[in-house]
Amino acid sequence: MRNETLSFSTGNGETTAYVAVPDEKTDKAVIVIQEYWGLNDHIKDIADRYASEGFTAIAPDLYRGKLAASPDEASKMMKALAIEDGLDTIRNAVEKAGEKYGISHFGITGFCMGGTFALRAACELEGFSASAPFYGDIPEEEVLKKLKTPTIFVSGTRDDWINPEKVATLEDAAERFELPVHSIKYDADHAFFNNTRPEVFDETAANDAWALVVGFFNDKL
Repeated sequence: MRNETLSFSTGNGETTAYVAVPDEKTDKAVIVIQEYWGLNDHIKDIADRYASEGFTAIAPDLYRGKLAASPDEASKMMKALAIEDGLDTIRNAVEKAGEKYGISHFGITGFCMGGTFALRAACELEGFSASAPFYGDIPEEEVLKKLKTPTIFVSGTRDDWINPEKVATLEDAAERFELPVHSIKYDADHAFFNNTRPEVFDETAANDAWALVVGFFNDKL
């Protein structure tokens, strides 16, 4: 495995992506979208884990080089990031990575804020064969009903932000509009996949979700 920095342009300026490339050539890739902290070492580690599973992993920097030092700062940075700006960065990352690495099959995943963008991108952008948002916010129904990308939505039943009521709205819309969504729920808190946060990390749930999502991407990409 090797790591690279991919530079590319967006409608709101230049940015980069952290790329983890597996040893064996592949045309399968996963876009990994950051939590509200930014493109930190935890997200880079997740990209490396995908590369160790045989995927090219691309983690675009939606904050263009900025990292939050506190939850308050992270919340302010997340709120300042327009949905359209984040989607444009994802779109351009996919286009640039497709050109550079010869990739034709993309999945997308993300955590917290990144889960919001992973689900939204699956609804609104072309080029994704699978999506696996972790505890991201649910878009409005007019956006959600556009979803045609096979999706696994991962959540925790003890999450106060992406709470069971919000997840229920996704499940209800999926049933009414016959959306390709499979909802997976764990008895866990928000950010339970983040092994750098012992106060919320749930190793059993995280390992199960990882195996499920890797298998899903292997099947769909």
